[in-house]
Amino acid sequence: MEFKLAKSHDKTLASLLYSETNGGEMSEYIPSPREWVANQVALYESSGGTEGLTLRDTGLPVIIVTNRGNKTGATRKTPLMRVKDGDNYVLVASMGGAPKHPVWYYNLKTDRDVEIRDETQVFNMRVREIKDAEERARLWEIAVTAYPPYADYQTKTDRIIPIFVAEPKP
Repeated sequence: MEFKLAKSHDKTLASLLYSETNGGEMSEYIPSPREWVANQVALYESSGGTEGLTLRDTGLPVIIVTNRGNKTGATRKTPLMRVKDGDNYVLVASMGGAPKHPVWYYNLKTDRDVEIRDETQVFNMRVREIKDAEERARLWEIAVTAYPPYADYQTKTDRIIPIFVAEPKP
């Protein structure tokens, strides 16, 4: 993916706008409405993956997942906890144990192609939602080991927190 800085009158770090070149179509990057999320994505990407690498003050590593909005078609970027399973990334749609799925969950259900930035490396990947109970249990254990609050999040909600696996594209 190639990114080009678009004009913006807002001077904040969160207002960095990008356009994505994808098969000749331009797709505007719409930053998250959550300021801390937009700022982290901007810092992570503007530094080339050398800054903004952890979730706030936890010291725990995050990745940036780039996907296409399911309603707007715009480019969306979300920092998620870095959870690895070999060459794959485990994406946990926890939203802190909220009663609803995060918006990016619906984006991935609509378009399975994502880009994952892990520090200075960028990977084009394809996601699949985990439905098999045995595979989900194995990946959930890996996720909770990487980020223990996931266990608490599951107790705060009646929904089963969805898990996706991002696998390298063939």
